[in-house]
Amino acid sequence: MPEFVTLETSDDHPGVGTILLNRPPMNALNRQVQSELAAAAAAATDRDDIKAVVVYGGPKVLAAGADIKEMNDMTYPEMAKVAGRLQTALGSISEIPKPTVAAITGYALGGGLEVALGADRRIAGDNAKLGVPEVLLGVIPGGGGTQRLARLVGPAKAKDMIFTGRFVGADEALRIGLVDEVVAPDEVYNAALAWAGQFANAASVALAAGKKAVDQGLGVDLATGLKIEEQLFAALFATEDRTIGMESFVENGPGKARFTGK
Repeated sequence: MPEFVTLETSDDHPGVGTILLNRPPMNALNRQVQSELAAAAAAATDRDDIKAVVVYGGPKVLAAGADIKEMNDMTYPEMAKVAGRLQTALGSISEIPKPTVAAITGYALGGGLEVALGADRRIAGDNAKLGVPEVLLGVIPGGGGTQRLARLVGPAKAKDMIFTGRFVGADEALRIGLVDEVVAPDEVYNAALAWAGQFANAASVALAAGKKAVDQGLGVDLATGLKIEEQLFAALFATEDRTIGMESFVENGPGKARFTGK
Protein backbone atom coordinates (compact mmCIF):
# COMPACT_ATOMS: atom_id res chain seq x y z
CA MET A 1 0.00 0.00 0.00
CA PRO A 2 1.31 3.48 -0.82
CA GLU A 3 2.28 5.60 2.16
CA PHE A 4 2.51 9.12 0.76
CA VAL A 5 0.73 9.21 -2.63
CA THR A 6 -2.77 7.86 -3.16
CA LEU A 7 -5.24 7.73 -6.03
CA GLU A 8 -8.69 8.54 -4.74
CA THR A 9 -12.18 8.74 -6.24
CA SER A 10 -15.46 10.03 -4.87
CA ASP A 11 -19.12 9.38 -5.65
CA ASP A 12 -19.58 13.17 -5.55
CA HIS A 13 -17.28 13.56 -8.55
CA PRO A 14 -17.71 10.46 -10.73
CA GLY A 15 -15.06 9.93 -13.36
CA VAL A 16 -12.47 12.08 -11.59
CA GLY A 17 -9.44 10.63 -9.82
CA THR A 18 -7.34 12.64 -7.39
CA ILE A 19 -3.65 11.90 -7.02
CA LEU A 20 -3.04 13.16 -3.50
CA LEU A 21 0.45 13.93 -2.18
CA ASN A 22 0.55 13.63 1.61
CA ARG A 23 4.00 13.69 3.15
CA PRO A 24 3.86 16.39 5.85
CA PRO A 25 4.95 19.00 6.40
CA MET A 26 5.94 20.06 2.84
CA ASN A 27 5.40 16.97 0.67
CA ALA A 28 9.14 16.67 -0.01
CA LEU A 29 9.58 14.39 -3.01
CA ASN A 30 11.95 11.69 -1.82
CA ARG A 31 12.52 8.52 -3.79
CA GLN A 32 9.59 6.75 -2.17
CA VAL A 33 7.23 9.60 -3.04
CA GLN A 34 8.59 9.64 -6.59
CA SER A 35 7.96 5.91 -6.95
CA GLU A 36 4.46 6.17 -5.51
CA LEU A 37 3.67 9.14 -7.76
CA ALA A 38 4.66 7.15 -10.84
CA ALA A 39 2.56 4.21 -9.64
CA ALA A 40 -0.47 6.44 -9.04
CA ALA A 41 -0.13 7.95 -12.52
CA ALA A 42 0.05 4.46 -14.04
CA ALA A 43 -3.03 3.39 -12.09
CA ALA A 44 -4.94 6.49 -13.22
CA THR A 45 -4.01 5.59 -16.79
CA ASP A 46 -5.21 2.01 -16.46
CA ARG A 47 -8.51 2.57 -14.65
CA ASP A 48 -11.43 2.87 -17.06
CA ASP A 49 -13.62 4.54 -14.42
CA ILE A 50 -11.23 7.50 -14.23
CA LYS A 51 -11.71 9.93 -17.11
CA ALA A 52 -9.72 12.91 -15.77
CA VAL A 53 -7.18 13.47 -13.00
CA VAL A 54 -6.51 16.13 -10.37
CA VAL A 55 -3.08 16.37 -8.75
CA TYR A 56 -3.31 17.90 -5.27
CA GLY A 57 -1.04 18.31 -2.27
CA GLY A 58 -3.60 19.43 0.29
CA PRO A 59 -4.64 22.91 1.45
CA LYS A 60 -1.17 24.20 2.39
CA VAL A 61 1.31 23.06 -0.27
CA LEU A 62 1.54 21.11 -3.50
CA ALA A 63 5.17 20.16 -2.91
CA ALA A 64 8.19 22.19 -1.87
CA GLY A 65 10.67 20.23 -3.96
CA ALA A 66 12.84 17.16 -3.78
CA ASP A 67 14.18 15.81 -0.51
CA ILE A 68 17.54 17.62 -0.36
CA LYS A 69 18.68 15.68 2.70
CA GLU A 70 18.38 12.51 0.64
CA MET A 71 20.45 14.04 -2.18
CA ASN A 72 23.04 15.80 -0.06
CA ASP A 73 25.63 13.03 0.07
CA MET A 74 25.13 11.66 -3.44
CA THR A 75 28.08 11.57 -5.82
CA TYR A 76 28.00 12.15 -9.56
CA PRO A 77 28.12 8.39 -10.38
CA GLU A 78 25.25 7.78 -7.95
CA MET A 79 23.10 10.57 -9.35
CA ALA A 80 23.89 9.58 -12.94
CA LYS A 81 22.25 6.22 -12.22
CA VAL A 82 19.01 7.66 -10.85
CA ALA A 83 18.58 11.03 -12.63
CA GLY A 84 16.56 9.42 -15.41
CA ARG A 85 14.23 7.78 -12.90
CA LEU A 86 13.80 11.12 -11.12
CA GLN A 87 12.86 12.81 -14.38
CA THR A 88 10.46 10.03 -15.34
CA ALA A 89 8.74 10.00 -11.94
CA LEU A 90 8.27 13.76 -11.67
CA GLY A 91 7.03 13.84 -15.26
CA SER A 92 4.69 10.88 -14.86
CA ILE A 93 1.58 13.08 -14.80
CA SER A 94 2.36 14.09 -18.39
CA GLU A 95 2.08 10.44 -19.47
CA ILE A 96 -1.54 10.06 -18.36
CA PRO A 97 -3.58 10.00 -21.62
CA LYS A 98 -6.47 11.85 -19.99
CA PRO A 99 -7.13 15.49 -19.06
CA THR A 100 -5.08 16.40 -16.00
CA VAL A 101 -5.07 19.47 -13.76
CA ALA A 102 -2.74 20.48 -10.95
CA ALA A 103 -4.45 22.13 -7.97
CA ILE A 104 -1.80 24.39 -6.41
CA THR A 105 -2.14 25.87 -2.95
CA GLY A 106 0.84 27.41 -1.19
CA TYR A 107 4.20 26.36 -2.55
CA ALA A 108 5.02 24.52 -5.76
CA LEU A 109 8.79 24.66 -5.88
CA GLY A 110 11.48 22.69 -7.68
CA GLY A 111 10.22 19.18 -8.14
CA GLY A 112 6.78 20.28 -6.96
CA LEU A 113 6.50 22.72 -9.84
CA GLU A 114 7.89 20.07 -12.19
CA VAL A 115 5.04 17.76 -11.20
CA ALA A 116 2.55 20.55 -11.92
CA LEU A 117 4.19 21.30 -15.26
CA GLY A 118 3.28 17.78 -16.39
CA ALA A 119 -0.44 18.56 -16.06
CA ASP A 120 -2.57 19.91 -18.90
CA ARG A 121 -3.85 22.77 -16.74
CA ARG A 122 -2.79 24.49 -13.53
CA ILE A 123 -5.18 26.17 -11.10
CA ALA A 124 -3.53 28.13 -8.28
CA GLY A 125 -4.65 29.82 -5.12
CA ASP A 126 -3.93 33.53 -4.89
CA ASN A 127 -1.44 32.67 -2.14
CA ALA A 128 0.61 30.35 -4.38
CA LYS A 129 4.35 30.68 -4.77
CA LEU A 130 5.95 28.89 -7.70
CA GLY A 131 9.59 28.56 -8.65
CA VAL A 132 12.60 26.51 -9.61
CA PRO A 133 15.17 27.51 -6.95
CA GLU A 134 17.65 24.72 -7.70
CA VAL A 135 20.37 27.21 -8.74
CA LEU A 136 20.52 28.29 -5.10
CA LEU A 137 21.71 24.75 -4.36
CA GLY A 138 24.27 24.82 -7.16
CA VAL A 139 22.25 22.67 -9.58
CA ILE A 140 19.48 23.06 -12.16
CA PRO A 141 15.97 21.60 -12.38
CA GLY A 142 16.37 17.89 -13.12
CA GLY A 143 12.79 16.62 -13.24
CA GLY A 144 11.87 18.13 -16.59
CA GLY A 145 11.75 21.74 -15.43
CA THR A 146 14.16 23.26 -17.93
CA GLN A 147 12.22 21.73 -20.83
CA ARG A 148 8.57 21.96 -19.80
CA LEU A 149 8.92 25.42 -18.26
CA ALA A 150 10.53 26.87 -21.39
CA ARG A 151 7.85 25.34 -23.61
CA LEU A 152 5.12 26.78 -21.39
CA VAL A 153 6.28 30.35 -20.72
CA GLY A 154 8.99 30.81 -23.36
CA PRO A 155 12.77 30.63 -23.03
CA ALA A 156 13.39 34.14 -21.70
CA LYS A 157 10.93 33.88 -18.80
CA ALA A 158 12.06 30.32 -18.06
CA LYS A 159 15.71 31.40 -17.95
CA ASP A 160 14.85 34.26 -15.62
CA MET A 161 13.20 31.86 -13.19
CA ILE A 162 15.99 29.27 -13.51
CA PHE A 163 18.84 31.81 -13.27
CA THR A 164 17.45 33.69 -10.25
CA GLY A 165 15.63 30.91 -8.42
CA ARG A 166 13.05 33.50 -7.40
CA PHE A 167 9.50 32.68 -6.39
CA VAL A 168 6.70 33.76 -8.70
CA GLY A 169 3.40 34.84 -7.15
CA ALA A 170 0.01 33.82 -8.44
CA ASP A 171 -0.70 37.04 -10.34
CA GLU A 172 2.60 36.95 -12.23
CA ALA A 173 2.21 33.21 -12.85
CA LEU A 174 -1.16 33.89 -14.46
CA ARG A 175 0.23 36.76 -16.51
CA ILE A 176 3.09 34.73 -17.99
CA GLY A 177 1.00 31.61 -18.58
CA LEU A 178 2.57 29.50 -15.85
CA VAL A 179 -0.90 28.91 -14.40
CA ASP A 180 -4.24 29.09 -16.16
CA GLU A 181 -6.58 30.19 -13.38
CA VAL A 182 -6.26 31.85 -9.98
CA VAL A 183 -8.90 31.45 -7.29
CA ALA A 184 -9.16 31.78 -3.52
CA PRO A 185 -7.00 29.16 -1.77
CA ASP A 186 -9.97 27.31 -0.32
CA GLU A 187 -11.54 27.06 -3.79
CA VAL A 188 -8.51 25.56 -5.60
CA TYR A 189 -9.42 21.91 -5.21
CA ASN A 190 -13.11 22.47 -6.02
CA ALA A 191 -12.17 24.45 -9.13
CA ALA A 192 -9.88 21.63 -10.25
CA LEU A 193 -12.59 19.04 -9.62
CA ALA A 194 -15.07 21.12 -11.62
CA TRP A 195 -12.69 21.42 -14.56
CA ALA A 196 -11.88 17.70 -14.53
CA GLY A 197 -15.51 16.72 -13.98
CA GLN A 198 -16.64 18.09 -17.33
CA PHE A 199 -14.85 15.15 -19.00
CA ALA A 200 -16.57 12.41 -17.00
CA ASN A 201 -18.86 11.53 -19.93
CA ALA A 202 -16.72 12.79 -22.79
CA ALA A 203 -15.32 10.81 -25.72
CA SER A 204 -12.22 9.67 -23.87
CA VAL A 205 -10.48 8.09 -26.87
CA ALA A 206 -10.80 11.38 -28.74
CA LEU A 207 -9.50 13.29 -25.71
CA ALA A 208 -6.46 11.03 -25.59
CA ALA A 209 -5.89 11.54 -29.31
CA GLY A 210 -6.15 15.31 -29.00
CA LYS A 211 -3.70 15.34 -26.12
CA LYS A 212 -1.26 13.11 -27.99
CA ALA A 213 -1.47 15.24 -31.12
CA VAL A 214 -0.62 18.43 -29.25
CA ASP A 215 2.11 16.92 -27.06
CA GLN A 216 3.86 15.05 -29.85
CA GLY A 217 3.42 17.91 -32.29
CA LEU A 218 5.25 20.34 -30.00
CA GLY A 219 8.45 18.36 -30.45
CA VAL A 220 8.49 18.22 -34.25
CA ASP A 221 8.22 20.51 -37.27
CA LEU A 222 4.80 21.59 -38.58
CA ALA A 223 4.70 19.11 -41.47
CA THR A 224 5.41 16.19 -39.13
CA GLY A 225 2.91 17.50 -36.62
CA LEU A 226 0.23 17.64 -39.28
CA LYS A 227 0.97 14.01 -40.19
CA ILE A 228 0.58 13.03 -36.54
CA GLU A 229 -2.78 14.82 -36.47
CA GLU A 230 -3.85 13.19 -39.73
CA GLN A 231 -3.17 9.68 -38.46
CA LEU A 232 -4.82 10.21 -35.08
CA PHE A 233 -7.86 11.86 -36.66
CA ALA A 234 -8.37 9.04 -39.15
CA ALA A 235 -7.92 6.37 -36.45
CA LEU A 236 -10.87 7.77 -34.48
CA PHE A 237 -13.17 6.60 -37.27
CA ALA A 238 -12.58 3.09 -35.96
CA THR A 239 -14.10 3.94 -32.55
CA GLU A 240 -17.61 3.47 -31.20
CA ASP A 241 -17.57 7.02 -29.88
CA ARG A 242 -17.12 8.46 -33.38
CA THR A 243 -20.19 6.56 -34.59
CA ILE A 244 -22.21 7.52 -31.54
CA GLY A 245 -21.15 11.16 -31.70
CA MET A 246 -21.88 11.72 -35.38
CA GLU A 247 -25.15 9.79 -35.39
CA SER A 248 -26.30 11.72 -32.33
CA PHE A 249 -25.38 15.00 -34.00
CA VAL A 250 -27.34 14.14 -37.15
CA GLU A 251 -30.40 12.99 -35.21
CA ASN A 252 -30.45 15.31 -32.18
CA GLY A 253 -27.96 18.12 -32.72
CA PRO A 254 -24.69 18.79 -30.87
CA GLY A 255 -23.89 17.99 -27.27
CA LYS A 256 -26.34 15.13 -26.66
CA ALA A 257 -24.19 12.07 -27.40
CA ARG A 258 -23.73 9.43 -24.69
CA PHE A 259 -20.25 8.08 -25.27
CA THR A 260 -18.91 4.67 -24.24
CA GLY A 261 -15.21 5.52 -24.19
CA LYS A 262 -14.48 2.91 -26.85
